[in-house]
Amino acid sequence: MPNRTLVRRPDGPCVPVHGCLGSPALLACVPGAIVDEATTESSRMPRCCFSPSERLAPVKVIHAHHPLLVAASFLAAFAAVSSAGKVAVYWGQRAEEGSLADTCASGLYNFVSIAFVSAFGNGAGQPPVLNLGNHCNPAAGTCAVFSSDIRSCQASDVKVLISLGGATPTYSLTSAEEARGLADYLWDNFLGGTSLSRPLGDAVLDGVDFDIEQGGGDHYDELARALSSRCNGACLLTAAPQCPYPDAHLGEAIKTGLFSHVWVQFYNNPMAKCQYAPGDASDLEDAWARWTGRRAAAGGRLPGPPGDGGRGGYIDADTLKLQVLPVVRGAANYGGVMLWDRARDAASGYSSNLRGNV
Repeated sequence: MPNRTLVRRPDGPCVPVHGCLGSPALLACVPGAIVDEATTESSRMPRCCFSPSERLAPVKVIHAHHPLLVAASFLAAFAAVSSAGKVAVYWGQRAEEGSLADTCASGLYNFVSIAFVSAFGNGAGQPPVLNLGNHCNPAAGTCAVFSSDIRSCQASDVKVLISLGGATPTYSLTSAEEARGLADYLWDNFLGGTSLSRPLGDAVLDGVDFDIEQGGGDHYDELARALSSRCNGACLLTAAPQCPYPDAHLGEAIKTGLFSHVWVQFYNNPMAKCQYAPGDASDLEDAWARWTGRRAAAGGRLPGPPGDGGRGGYIDADTLKLQVLPVVRGAANYGGVMLWDRARDAASGYSSNLRGNV
């Protein structure tokens, strides 16, 4: 997802933000992954999502140069949602974001997406690889410590998902067999299955987020079907496509109707005319209408300003609250905001600024 929507605070650092729509019972949003070229550090940005069924959701990834970029995303769902929007955030790529337990205990978020399983497939039987930056070493088994954190989050009614993909070109699915094999791995190692090598310990996550922005779009529909089958429909499946409809990577997967939430990235797509421009939300509104009018719900992120290497879409928190959110909240199924990432949000206080306005 080399594209994303960002939001900058006039009085502080930037933080990616995500918006989301959900069903009456469940609604949530999660951002995607990004690669900060300045630090070659893997990270994630916010996105939008929607819910075709009464289930929860999470995320997406983009590319940015500024270390404190903010992306805003919005979610569309098929069912009406509660009046209060939800807030989702990505966690896992920066040591300064603190622990997963503290992230959930902050009371700022309804959904946390763990970013992410960044390598798999590639037609060579490549074993899936979990990358949590400097938090832990999966190969050494030190990530299992987060099992108690995950349970603590869930006890606080925070949904926790594992995000699949990201901005690094280290994954692809080349066959239906690879898709089914990856589904088996995710089920056994992060969901309700069993394995001697569960990277995050024995805690059972709430679902899987598809943040696919590299390679082709083949076989992700088969992955979604295989996961849904293994979970008997009980796992949350979410997607984070780009704002041009249909998405090149996840279009076929979204058509399966198995995703509870879809977070659409409404930024870094200037030629597609589907993102916010300073003082002009018309392109975003048009794109929002296209995504929210489909069976697979969509959300949006805003691009960054030219001065920071982005391709449009940066907005400060006040503009987000006064100009953008009123537009997306016009959808009956609007569900909230998603942020990339926890470290940037904690440093800037962005989600605190939005509190009561989502």
